[in-house]
Amino acid sequence: MKPVALWIAAAAALYAASDDSFLIRGAAVYPVAAPGIENASLLVLDGRVAEVGAKVAAPRGVRVIDGKGLRVYPGMIDSATEVGISEIGAVGVTNDVRELGDFKPQLRAGIAVNPSSEHIPVIRANGITAAMAIPDGGVIAGQASLMRLDGWTWEEMAVKLDAALHLNFPTITTRRFPAGAAPFSEAKRDYERRLKQLDEYLEQARRYRTAKKAGGPDFRTDLHFEAMLPVLEGKVPLMVSAVREREIKAALEWAEKQKLRLVLSEVRKPGAMLAELKAKQIPVILGPTQDLPLDHDDPYDAAFTLPAELYKAGVKFAFGSFGNQFSRNLPYQAATAVAFGLPYDEGLKSVTLYPAGIWGVSAEMGSIEKGKWADLMVTDGDPLEVRTQVRRLFIKGKEVDLESKHTRLYKRYLARP
Repeated sequence: MKPVALWIAAAAALYAASDDSFLIRGAAVYPVAAPGIENASLLVLDGRVAEVGAKVAAPRGVRVIDGKGLRVYPGMIDSATEVGISEIGAVGVTNDVRELGDFKPQLRAGIAVNPSSEHIPVIRANGITAAMAIPDGGVIAGQASLMRLDGWTWEEMAVKLDAALHLNFPTITTRRFPAGAAPFSEAKRDYERRLKQLDEYLEQARRYRTAKKAGGPDFRTDLHFEAMLPVLEGKVPLMVSAVREREIKAALEWAEKQKLRLVLSEVRKPGAMLAELKAKQIPVILGPTQDLPLDHDDPYDAAFTLPAELYKAGVKFAFGSFGNQFSRNLPYQAATAVAFGLPYDEGLKSVTLYPAGIWGVSAEMGSIEKGKWADLMVTDGDPLEVRTQVRRLFIKGKEVDLESKHTRLYKRYLARP
């Protein structure tokens, strides 16, 4: 017997009784990182993909799931949400998105995620198995956390608590609420003041890093600056909100000066900056494509065609819902982009493999490959089609109940006398 076969047999005997080991037989498997395989079998042992192919046998004791007529895809990843940290927008006590202060790099959004949020089952039911919880407020809002959408506690859900540090980069804003418009000169002075504060904060963090390396009896740990060290060392990217060309240009110039790694988010009008984004290999997190034009004179399909423009320019991107209520529509954001010029395979990767790569977890998730966690959706059709239903969902190989508040209400009122 070959070594691989011996390993599979031994592992199967050990995990036969567990609920995260199974074989899906006779399904069409779409790994995303490789071509799809018709009438294939997918073996999962101890929550990880063990083997995929046309002739994969079920080891003794491992349960078999009939996949005839079904498709298997990797679970989708929403790259920007408030899932678990905001329940009801109008009820303040259910929101943990914002904290007081301008500089809060030590705060981690994942710790505030509520595993019992009613939003989580609704999102899961559409094939989404992981999401980035993004903090907001102030200049440095805190650490965005990549979370699996299953678990009793935030510790069980956490994939990467420090996936990125969210920065609300200063912009020149003349619109003020409720006072109305401000003079451009005043807005520019305010922008320069906030940018100077940000530069000074980074300089303090660098001085702290130098003092920590030097050691000494007078050194005191500061959690704010401790959280900045992975960013200064390039281990954690800055997730910077930059919508328009001018903002993107300013953010890129600033990051190059500061020698920091960027991920841009909420990009809507990159203009001539596309070439520079490609040259500097800066990934982008796009908001919903099913959105109205940003300005009155923009084409009606500006948001629809933006993903195709980024693809043609060679810029890697993923999608984020930037909220709760429409996170379940993540596959349809990609579908709209496909309808307006984005190749289908790129659309599917933009909600699976690409976000995993952007957040540094592509070795663990984002595609169906041997050794990766079995975050899987089993569907009765193309997941980018509205009519398609998710029939089964697995997170780390554990099957997740697809019931949600939506299905409970549906059953309740369906049975109404």
